[in-house]
Amino acid sequence: MTSTTQQKANSKLLVRIIVALVIGAALGMLLPQNFMIGDTSLVSVITPFGDLFVRLLKMIMVPIIICSLIVGSSSISPAHLGRVGGKAILFYAVTTLIAICIGLACAAVFAPGLGLDLSDASKAVEKAANAPSMGQILLNIIPTNPFDSIAKGEILPIIAFCLFFGVGLAFCRDSKDERIKNSADTVFNLFDGMSEIMFNVVRWVMQYAPIGVFALMFVVFNKSGAAAFGSLFNVTATLYVGLAIQVLVVYTAVCALVGLNPFVFLKKVRPPMLTAFVTRSSNGTLPITMQSAENMGIPKSVYGFVLPVGATVNMNGTTIYLGVCTMFIANACGIPLTGNDYFTIIITSMLAAIGTAGVPGAGALMLLLILESVGIKVSGSVAIAYGMILGIDAILDMGRTSMNVTGDAAAAVYVAKTEKELDLEQWNS
Repeated sequence: MTSTTQQKANSKLLVRIIVALVIGAALGMLLPQNFMIGDTSLVSVITPFGDLFVRLLKMIMVPIIICSLIVGSSSISPAHLGRVGGKAILFYAVTTLIAICIGLACAAVFAPGLGLDLSDASKAVEKAANAPSMGQILLNIIPTNPFDSIAKGEILPIIAFCLFFGVGLAFCRDSKDERIKNSADTVFNLFDGMSEIMFNVVRWVMQYAPIGVFALMFVVFNKSGAAAFGSLFNVTATLYVGLAIQVLVVYTAVCALVGLNPFVFLKKVRPPMLTAFVTRSSNGTLPITMQSAENMGIPKSVYGFVLPVGATVNMNGTTIYLGVCTMFIANACGIPLTGNDYFTIIITSMLAAIGTAGVPGAGALMLLLILESVGIKVSGSVAIAYGMILGIDAILDMGRTSMNVTGDAAAAVYVAKTEKELDLEQWNS
């Protein structure tokens, strides 16, 4: 399938999801609560269709994480992990950490989902009576048996193992020994092929999304009525405030710290920002981002490495989204989050961001694994709140994708300037 055909298919799917959202919400509010069809309530008939959609997403979550993380982390050649690579990866790690903290802070201030009463939330929480210590959380990241962690769906250990495996695979692919290199390439091709297979499965699952969204929206609006609209607007506004802070404070501060005019950066980064906003694809925007980097005076030797890596591992907008949406679901369902939960959200978001590039529906899948990592089972009321987010995910995705490519460009600027390779004449032109 060509990229143009795929974009048209994605657009049609987006329209169907939005239509399903509107129809589900409207019918949910118009029909009385506990509307009966014979001896059976309409809600009980429709609910399984929404539950099926959530189960399908959970089915593909672990395979997507494994394939994407291994391919993503093994795609970076160790030969390139010198000064340029080290600076780029450090920049991505620091700004991603800042981004998730901004997302959680904005959610704490604006409290999206607070006041939206979704009952039976206690059934969706699976936590031990005694919360583990911070040290235990860090220790538990390293699995004693990775296959056991995969079977149990323990997200952080899975991510850690896949990163170790991926980096080890990258070194083997870079080996001078032809036997090792060929074997490693075979393993890489296997996981790359598995990734493509899983992307197809994701596309098939997303074809069912309009039905699932309709069911989930009908249930929530039939129970909560018009109050749900305010909550969805609140979560959207909260996300975009967080994204604006990341651009106008963090990235402009980076430019100022290396002695560059932030307004020049904001002016020259507009083409990839707008392209990403419309297409909702970091990879699809990569040629535009590279062209903008050229116009900024960044040499190809820098942006040719930093930008493709950033499209794989740098997800600042997505991490802000994860913080905001996790808080929305917790608030809507009345689930208290502890300090350890926030720490787990931060660590999981940073690690998981490495494997999200190019995955259709990546934001929704990542949100699932964040919820699972803090012990929140996606069922009952949590599934309803999750469905509400999915219903407006296209609006949220436009902002977070635009942020992702802006962060990539900021990293390229930072690396080029600190390496004294930025063409200042071209920058100021």
